[in-house]
Amino acid sequence: MINQKSQEQSLSSGFILINKPVGPTSHTIVNKLRRITNIRKIGHAGTLDPFADGLLILAIGRDSTKKISQFVKLDKEYVADLILGATTDTFDNEGVITQHITANKQQAPTEKQVLEVLNNFIGKQEQIPPMFSAKKVQGQKLYELARKGIEIERQPCSIEIFSIILNEYTYPHLRITVHCSTGTYIRSLGHDIGQKLGCGAYLNKLSRTKIGKFDIKDSVTLEKLNSDNWEEYIFNPGE
Repeated sequence: MINQKSQEQSLSSGFILINKPVGPTSHTIVNKLRRITNIRKIGHAGTLDPFADGLLILAIGRDSTKKISQFVKLDKEYVADLILGATTDTFDNEGVITQHITANKQQAPTEKQVLEVLNNFIGKQEQIPPMFSAKKVQGQKLYELARKGIEIERQPCSIEIFSIILNEYTYPHLRITVHCSTGTYIRSLGHDIGQKLGCGAYLNKLSRTKIGKFDIKDSVTLEKLNSDNWEEYIFNPGE
């Protein structure tokens, strides 16, 4: 009889680029892929929040999951939609509005002011992780504490913003493309941009479009995968 471990080793292994939709967690995507491939050993190289969509790199099989660390530290690219004029306790659209500023056309930040603020965020810097995040402090995920109404002191993390492109701006809507180092919280960046503009901001939509050299254009949705075709989409680094 072939045990599960030897059966997994006999199957194809490698990496696959998945386009995660809004809604499911990254772990949900892993579980769905386990059912499709009939392989238990699957991991991802960097989570995406449920409200975000975009690129996930998943490792399939025991050998591949051992190599997944090579993807974790790669830089990322995101397209972020911000709403100016308000803040929330989660820094995104799933939170409770904590501040609301009504501005008419004359009071709203100009495009020139927005560009100046965006440029000020480019470079190496320290960023404090948001309370509503999966980062662990003393063994507890911050969002678990935040949901209990507990806020603790967080140590800043070193990050780097390589570029921020202004894609579209019509107050209160601001869309930007951010190329950044791993560990960057775009929700915190959006909140901080709002603070610098003096009007507040929260993240309304987030899409991850690149991880290192890997592009969302080359990804596949789970709806297109089945037990007969999934192996057509796997790759191995260096091939």
